[in-house]
Amino acid sequence: MQDFVTIQSSAAANAPVAITAPPSAAKPPATGIVVTPRALDKIRSGMVKEGVSPEEGGLRLGILGGGCSGLSYSIRFDTRPRERDRVYEFDGVRIFVDPKSFIYIHGMTLDYEQTLMHQGFKFINPNSTRSCGCGSSFS
Repeated sequence: MQDFVTIQSSAAANAPVAITAPPSAAKPPATGIVVTPRALDKIRSGMVKEGVSPEEGGLRLGILGGGCSGLSYSIRFDTRPRERDRVYEFDGVRIFVDPKSFIYIHGMTLDYEQTLMHQGFKFINPNSTRSCGCGSSFS
């Protein structure tokens, strides 16, 4: 990976000076998914309410065709992972993602938002080029 270089004028000699950006300026694309502590708390309480065992079950994240922007997020509890699922574990909570959905949600952050205007899971997806107003569909 190349370093980024910015050319700047030196005040003393009016000669250009090269300044190399620190390595952290160019981050590689994120892989996998991230789940915030607020989302984990809500997932845990939902699993208890639905009777889903944390040892065997978890939350299934997926993508479905449709929605006002082309694709929709799917989120539900599942009793166990499927054969080809990617399984992520965050502080005792398992997340299942099927291979087709992973293409669209790798690098995504799942958060939970509770404000006066909105309550629910929030999908922060760097792969999304546009989304609808409700935040549940994207393209």
